[in-house]
This record gives sequence, structure tokens and C-alpha cells, in this order.
Amino acid sequence: MADRLLFPPTTAEDIRQRGWDAPDFIFVSGDAYVDHPSFGSAVITRTLEAAGYRVAVLAQPEWKDSSDFRRFGRPHYGFLVSSGVIDSMVNHYTAAKRRRSSDVYTPGGKAARRPDRAVTVYCRRIREVYGDIPIAIGGVEASLRRFAHYDYWDDAVRPGILTESTADLLMFGMGERSILVTADWMSRGAPAWECAKMRGVCYMAKKPPHSCVEIPSYEDCVRSKRRYGEAFLIQYNEQDPIRGHALCQRHGDSFVVQTVPDKPLSRAELDRTYALPYQRTWHPDYDALGGVPAIEEVQFSITHTRGCFGSCSFCAITFLQGRIVTTRSHESVLEEARALTKMPGFKGYIHDVGGPTANFRRPACDKQLTHGACAGRQCLFPKPCPNLIVDHTDYLQLLREIRALPGVKKVFVRSGLRYDYIMADRSDAFLRELCQYHVSGQLKVAPEHVSPKVLSVMGKPSREVYDAFCEKYRRINQSLHKEQYLVPYLISSHPGSDLSSAIELAEYLRDINHQPEQVQDFYPTPGTLSTCMFYTGFDPRNGQPVFVPRTPHEKAMQRALLQFRRPQNFALVREALRLAHREDLIGTDRRCLVPPEGVKTAHEYAQIRREKKAREERRAQRSRQGKRQKPEPRRRRP
Repeated sequence: MADRLLFPPTTAEDIRQRGWDAPDFIFVSGDAYVDHPSFGSAVITRTLEAAGYRVAVLAQPEWKDSSDFRRFGRPHYGFLVSSGVIDSMVNHYTAAKRRRSSDVYTPGGKAARRPDRAVTVYCRRIREVYGDIPIAIGGVEASLRRFAHYDYWDDAVRPGILTESTADLLMFGMGERSILVTADWMSRGAPAWECAKMRGVCYMAKKPPHSCVEIPSYEDCVRSKRRYGEAFLIQYNEQDPIRGHALCQRHGDSFVVQTVPDKPLSRAELDRTYALPYQRTWHPDYDALGGVPAIEEVQFSITHTRGCFGSCSFCAITFLQGRIVTTRSHESVLEEARALTKMPGFKGYIHDVGGPTANFRRPACDKQLTHGACAGRQCLFPKPCPNLIVDHTDYLQLLREIRALPGVKKVFVRSGLRYDYIMADRSDAFLRELCQYHVSGQLKVAPEHVSPKVLSVMGKPSREVYDAFCEKYRRINQSLHKEQYLVPYLISSHPGSDLSSAIELAEYLRDINHQPEQVQDFYPTPGTLSTCMFYTGFDPRNGQPVFVPRTPHEKAMQRALLQFRRPQNFALVREALRLAHREDLIGTDRRCLVPPEGVKTAHEYAQIRREKKAREERRAQRSRQGKRQKPEPRRRRP
């Protein structure tokens, strides 16, 4: 059993054993506490400890009354609140709005250990007990809900989370630097006007600073989808630490004010973050409950990079880690790898050396470091920017160094790889070594779709780029005498995808003979360009209308088309094909997606296909025999 004193305190007894009268801060989290750098609560807690603050962790408190919030008494400076690694609504509900039956961030995988809209609920309980004590909120849920935002579960525009939670300050993005500035502000009892000097925070004000850019108000966003699109686009374009501006949005008689986004951490700062004394496992409180399942994916993995200049429309990284890529030093990563080899249960396999995009090991271009990421342009879409620097050399060298460490048998790369970035590389060295040393039989990549109009909305490269990558991957594996496969990630019902687009994707899957085990329905979460399109029905960048699959039945048809071989999907697929006037794909021919009515099981369908194939073969055989036995024509006598 792990020593409790090596972890932050989680009980009043832990506080007494340390000789504290009270903690400086109480960190309230919707997740169970896992002391690992992949979990934000551990990073923030350890960063504060390293700065000399006393921090207690109130993980997954009972929220139905306020008693659990009295566990440590009143902290010296205030409360820090997060819903956990992901938004609490996403944690609780599927894209179909069905309640999830498990939660990997809870001991034993049990569900319902946090409330819906956890940040707001926790803050209100704190206010019930401690009145006007300072509260700062952060994490994904707070960051992506900082302004008026479309809420998929309410199907309505909700106000910025500061107004609902009554917190004093919101930290958005990566928090190692902003948490120390916030802790200093709270510990000094400093006035609210000082918040305007901070980076990467939001606060409420009766009158906004003169320098901020005002976006359409919450009330305007509720009344008009056009105004909502305008507000989102301004936010989207200003999320840059170098060229971005402070923003404000009126909510009634007050304003939500966002300061300029914080700059990415330097390499030295990132190295310090990952060198903090994490125990790399769950808190001993959870041993008897079976531990926390979420650790399994990351326990023997390493994060070497942050940020992503890919800018996919359905991804919120722009609003969290930003578009400027920063990386750890080789020695920092190697030190973590050496630590993994000494952990109990390590069997010689490092499961991942990645990040948001594993093969981004530098900013897209040198200009980003001085002028920021370009507004209104993307680095890889529709084609790689001429200024893009494509270089896998440093990442390749890092992987070589890790796999050379004593005790390391194999190093895998399981994080997302941008295959269009790989295809833009003039050298095949990275892809060759990836196939030779870092793939475990299957490489997962994310084309997401094949329809040009859907890919355009997504901000993803054309199908031709993916096809070329597939061919190169096949050719390299063949030269290495390896039998390794590609597993494509696909999204159904994304804005822009009508039934014809879904059928186009189904035909592609038929042609490559791939049946996806899992398909991700598009999930309209706060903070993404795709969610803005889902709500408004147009692309805020150009004002052009975008088709949006909205009804559960329409979404079910699109999902069924991607898994058309499953008998339980036959009826939905037939319905979709008839609606799209594609009855030619219903039948028993090889090019058909589903059999006609009357065939209910895969066994029946396979039997029909076998019988039809046998008939065709018999006809072909008779034809061949007939040609061989055909008598020569009689010759006329002279």
C-alpha cells in the first residue's frame, strides 16, 4: 500500500498529521485524485506545492448537501474548482444523450459520483458554507464555457459559467503559470482590478477595460444565431497569445472579461512540470475500491508535446492548449522513461510517446513564435502552407533514444498522427521507422470522412491524401515484411454530412473491405467550430449555410450506414438508401450495401451471396465449356 504522506492530503486526519491548522487552498475536483501528470488536478496541486502552498484535495465530494465541503474547515486563501479531466456533461451522457453506465475517472469505474454541471454545483455549495470566500475555477468545463455558449444537452445558449457559478476568477488553457499568479492574487486578498493585468483569466466587471474587444452580448446570442456566430468567430480568432486581444461580453448589467491568452510554457517550464514528484498512481484511498480505471491508458505513457496547429473544426484544443506547439527536452522525456522502467508492473513496453498530435515536435513555422498563428488561415488545410516546416528529425531521434534505454523492449506511438504532415515530409525515414519499431500491428489514424464537402467543413485533408498515405504505409510494411494494418477513425453526422455523404463513406468502406467496430457520432461540445455550425446552421467564417443532421433518427441512419454489414442495421440502411434514391445499393450484388427485405440475419445474407456466386461460377463454367466444345464450321466442297 502506498504511503499516504507521499500524496496530497484528502482527509482532516491527513491535515493533522502534517501539523497544519488549515490548508491554504482546497482543490475540489469531479475526478478521483490520480497523482499522474496526465491529470490536471495532479499538475495544479503539485505546482502549488512546489511553490510552497499547502493544498488539500476534495475529490468527488458529496454534493447533495454542503456537509462534505466542511471536511477541512475554512482554507486560508480560497477554493480551486474543476469538474475533472472532461466536461461533466460529456462524462455523464453519450452523443445520443443517454446516461453512461460507467466513469473511468471514478474508483471502480462507478458512475454518478459527480453532479451534472459540476463546476457550478460545487461553487454553490462552497458559497452556502463560506459565503464570499475567494473561488477560482478552471479545467475543460470552465475553459470552454467562459462566454455565452451553445449547450447541447439543454439545446439552448447558456451564459458564461462565471455568472452561473458565482466564482471570482476563471483560468483557461494550460494552468501551470496562471495558477501561481492566481494563488498570489488570492493569498494577498488583492482587488479585482488586478485581474486585468493577468494573462489567461476571465473575471466579471461592471465596466470592461478600454482595450478589450467587445463581442455580441449573451442576450444577442440568445436572440440571433447570426450574432452567436459573430461572437464565436471573434473568440476563435483571438485565441492567440501573441496577436490576440482581451475580449468582453455583456451579460445583463455586467461583463465577462477575458484577458489575453497566456503564452505557451517554455521548454524549461514544461520540463519542471513533468519533474514534479508524482506517484504516477491513484490515491491510496481507492485501493479497496479497485483503483481508478483511467490510469490504465496513461500509466506507462509519456507526453512530449502540447498544442496543435492542425485546427480541426471539431477539436477544442485551440481554446485550451493553443495552436503553437511546445515540447519537452529529450532529457526530460528520457528521465520519465527511466522512471517508468522502475515502476511495479512495467513489462518493458512504453505504450505511447505522444500528445495532442504525436508527430508535431515544433511550431508550424518560425513566424508563429513572433507573430502568432495566422488568423483566418490553417497550417495544413486545404493544403500545407508554403511556410510550414515539415521535420520529423527531432521526434525520430527522441524515439530512438527511448527505445535504446535499458529495460525498454518496445516503444509504441498511439496518440494521433497527422498523416498529411507525414505525406508532406520529403523523407520516408519517420514512417519507415514508425512501421518498423513503433506500431503494434495496427496504426490508428483519423481521416474522419471521405466526402469532399464534409472534409472541407471539418478542416481535414482530401481523400486523395489519405489514399496516398494508405498506399505508402502498405508499401513500406511490405518492404519490411510486416503485416500491419490501418484502422481509420470516422465521425458520423458531422455538420455538412447529408445522407449522400454518408452513403459515399459507406461505399468507400465497402471498397476497402473495412467494417469499423466503433463509430463516433458527432458530439457538439462547447468551444468547437463544428458545434457553432451545428447550432447556427452556417459556417461563421464565410456565412455559408451548412447542412446539419439533427434528428435522432437521421443520425441513426448515418451511423448505420457506416456499419452497414450488421444485420440490426439493415432496415435503417435500406430506409436511408431509398430516401437518397440509391436503391441500386439494395440487393445481392457485390456492390450492394444491404440485401433486400426478407433477409434478417448475416447468415442468410451470406448464404444468398454464396448461392448467387455459385450460380455465376456455374454459368461462367458452362460458357467456357461451350466455347471449348463448339464445333468447327463445315467447309464447302469445291
